[in-house]
Amino acid sequence: MKLSAKIEYAFISMIELAQAHESGKPLRLREIGQANGIPAKFLVQLLIQLKNAGFVDSTRGAGGGYQLVRDPREITMADVLKVIDGQGGSSSSATIESPTVRALIDTWQDLARRHQEMLESVSIADLAERAGRLSGPMFYI
Repeated sequence: MKLSAKIEYAFISMIELAQAHESGKPLRLREIGQANGIPAKFLVQLLIQLKNAGFVDSTRGAGGGYQLVRDPREITMADVLKVIDGQGGSSSSATIESPTVRALIDTWQDLARRHQEMLESVSIADLAERAGRLSGPMFYI
């Protein structure tokens, strides 16, 4: 599965916000962008979409930034994907209804259903927890 940069950046920003959720302090756009190599102009547009969807809120001022409005355990990958990429969905371009075409379409639909179930089963909190495990302790020389 190939993800667009837009979707990847949206998930990265949501994971960063989930990791900061417990502190209650907003994260600055610059912090998210610089830590993950996301251009600021692009990140702003993503965060506006996530804000309009009710996942993120922003605070102005020196102590401002972005933070999750909802518990990250309540936001799934499917939720974020739907906001950033729209409904999606697949359709067949086949014009003939033969048993061969039907078998292929049924298989694609089964794969799409399983894919959706997987996205709905993984929360942003799950991703943040995995990122925390992968970061581990830092050693400096």
